Amino acid sequence: MKNKTEIVNVFTRKTLGLTLVLSAAAMAFAQEKAGVTGSIVNKKNQPVPYASVTFSHKANKSLSDAVLTDEKGQYKLQLAPGEYEITVEAIDYKKSVVSKTIATSGNIGALSIEPEATTTMDGKTQELQGVVITASASKPFKVELDKKTYDPSQDIVSKGGSLQDVLTNVPSVSVDTDGTVSMRGSTNVKFLINGKPSALLGIDDGANALQSIPADQIERIEVITNPSSKFEASGTSGILNIILKKNKKIGFNGSVVGTLGYFPRTALNTNLSWRKNNWTWFLNGGGGYTENRTKNNSETTYHNIAYPDIVKGEQPSDVPVHQLQNSTNKTYNKNYNVSAGFVYDLSEKTSINLTGLVRTFEGDGNELLDTYDSFYRFYRDNPGDLQTTAGKWNLLNPHGLRDSKSVFNNLAFQGDIGLDHKFDDKGQNLSVSLSLQRNRSNNNANILETNDLRPDVQDITRRHSVSKTIIGKADYELPIGENSKLEAGYRLDVNDNTYDNFVSSTSNNKYIPDYNNNTDYREIFNAFYLQFRSKIGNFGYQLGLRDELSNVKINYANQNPNTPVIDKTKNYNNLFPSVFLSYDVSKNNQILVNYSRRIDRPRSFFMVPFPNYSNSQNIFEGNIDLNPSYVDSYEVGYSITRKKFTINPTLYYRHATDDTKMLVYRPDESMSVFYTKPINLGNDDRYGLDLNFTYDPFAWLKIMGSLDMFGYKTTGIAYYNAKDVNGIDKTGSMDFTGSGFSTRARLNTTFKLDKTLSVQLQGFYRGAQKSANQNTQDMYALNFGASKTIWKGDGTLSFNIQDIFNTRSREVFSFNSDYTRRNYMQWQPRQFSISLTYRFKQGEKVEQPKKKKDINSNESGDDQQGGPM
Repeated sequence: MKNKTEIVNVFTRKTLGLTLVLSAAAMAFAQEKAGVTGSIVNKKNQPVPYASVTFSHKANKSLSDAVLTDEKGQYKLQLAPGEYEITVEAIDYKKSVVSKTIATSGNIGALSIEPEATTTMDGKTQELQGVVITASASKPFKVELDKKTYDPSQDIVSKGGSLQDVLTNVPSVSVDTDGTVSMRGSTNVKFLINGKPSALLGIDDGANALQSIPADQIERIEVITNPSSKFEASGTSGILNIILKKNKKIGFNGSVVGTLGYFPRTALNTNLSWRKNNWTWFLNGGGGYTENRTKNNSETTYHNIAYPDIVKGEQPSDVPVHQLQNSTNKTYNKNYNVSAGFVYDLSEKTSINLTGLVRTFEGDGNELLDTYDSFYRFYRDNPGDLQTTAGKWNLLNPHGLRDSKSVFNNLAFQGDIGLDHKFDDKGQNLSVSLSLQRNRSNNNANILETNDLRPDVQDITRRHSVSKTIIGKADYELPIGENSKLEAGYRLDVNDNTYDNFVSSTSNNKYIPDYNNNTDYREIFNAFYLQFRSKIGNFGYQLGLRDELSNVKINYANQNPNTPVIDKTKNYNNLFPSVFLSYDVSKNNQILVNYSRRIDRPRSFFMVPFPNYSNSQNIFEGNIDLNPSYVDSYEVGYSITRKKFTINPTLYYRHATDDTKMLVYRPDESMSVFYTKPINLGNDDRYGLDLNFTYDPFAWLKIMGSLDMFGYKTTGIAYYNAKDVNGIDKTGSMDFTGSGFSTRARLNTTFKLDKTLSVQLQGFYRGAQKSANQNTQDMYALNFGASKTIWKGDGTLSFNIQDIFNTRSREVFSFNSDYTRRNYMQWQPRQFSISLTYRFKQGEKVEQPKKKKDINSNESGDDQQGGPM
């Protein structure tokens, strides 16, 4: 492991310094206060523990405060003298509001509250002293016109974890064993942070990026399976918009969360904020250390493979063509992140916001790959003498060992500035923002391969990539009458990616020279959208059109003298319409119908012809000619909300053209080297039922589940050039045509044992899936979590176990005309962790000015992000 980087030390010093400054500022604003005590009781004069008591100063909101009663129903706090409105809230009790004058220190007596007769229809969640306490009918997600919103605060299993842990329980979302995220069986998911691409997610970082975002910093996740024209058109299976927390309480507030776990896992994260008058400051940051262990076993049988130097009739008849590989990969990761910023209200209608973010993760890994390869069992002692019988076959050791030691690090910066202006109180708004991002990634490896045929082959690889992004956007909203709204906007994306790859080897392997290369990738997108929504009686509609102009330039060069420099320019201009319809059958009972057109742009990494070298027998080859694929998506949904349950079944159909497939082939049948290459091929149709529901049969029991049953049909045959065992050119093919049916299911059950203790069981099942050349076996897992509120509501202690029975693994059978392969992978075995949350002084929550109710309940993002465009 490397020592902590210099930038981490700077983070630590600045974090502590800003914390002290914020604390001192809060004390400086304090006034002379009176000590106030009291108690909360019910109609039987019994104490009500853990009730929220909020004192709202009628003349000066900055003097307001709140407190939580102890186990005896008593409380105490310091207040400035004046007139107060006292609000009392508690689970299973009606909210009570009284007025009282606080003149001097003393006991103001007992305040009585009445029990709740019935559960509310809306499932309201009350926030008490920073602790989210959920009433019996609370719903962890809600359905809106063009998205579902998931609240992770009730997800006990992911406490102290990362974004990846949270996503395992989000409706319509699946997380594979290697961290791959999919929606409704498709992996083309677009991730946004606060409504836009973010340096938090890095450049081709995959699961590492998901693990670097703490679960405790996530306020909610918006699942957008069929985005409207207001959203960027990328992501054919949908968009996941991650909204990070921003505290809205006055004064100095914050929380700290520490986590310990096994496999060795530690984390410490904090959220601090200070709100006074027109200023709101916030600071979020933390870091952690994790260890991962991956197992991967494969068994391959080749149907037609032989040595290129075989003399006719001389090959031993007992030469089998078989390969076994077993690998164990251990990685050790450290990650740190800090974000800070402010919001300043220039006036009641105009505010500016500025945010800065720095994220880093680094680590090292060690992969041991043990190979039994019968291809190398026999070797001629005179391989050059092909026309005589002078050479003879010698027996070799079929076992080989590959030892790969890697070191990787990533550093990301991001700065955002925005302006929000309200022209009036009727909903006419303008939001403009600018985001500057930079992400640098290094991945270096030393690889030692040993076998009798190539003893002690030493490979050294160095990969360096840099991504620079500029995003500018403007969104405008104009209400028209009481029931209509017009929205328009513009967005500019400029992305510059550079890839520098270096490989040196003691082998004369002919494939390696291509991997010493440099690639410059630049893409510019200009987007315009116009959207109109209205409602006539019970019928609501939203019509939108988006125009995206894309320009992509690629410059690729390597050190192979036989490969010329490649300059490629691509231009696209596409229209993306969307239609959303809703009909209110009755109160809390709605039919939703929608359509949208989407685009799947190739990842820049997929378009680099030889992006990396990590395994001489399994090589990924990019495709500089890869083009976007397009999807037409249709949905029909039905949403029902009742006291104790909600249910949201959705029928969907997606039709993709020029779909991106992964071609796996052997260009030379005399060698056991596999290439994987992305290509545009044929069509892909998916249809199914996506069902989400919640059911609260009792006050102490909550059930949330989801079921996705889908069918798929693909068409297309890929052809490639290859050489047979005698070196003669021939054409090979891979048939992708096929159809099938599969399922995804998830069930989450929470038991509330008392007012402070809850436990949770979380299980999921992923059904088997078949295609023309690949069969994936089914998979299931069970997780457990427990959470207890301590320290009079200021603390929470959580414990969880991921994959109790150690069943979260993937088994895939692949086959073609010349090979069959079985692959088994377990990305992370069973693990557990314990986390402790402590909340600092919590001020009164500041109510934001209420917007005019949206006729289609279609709000997006948070109040500071400037829309999702």
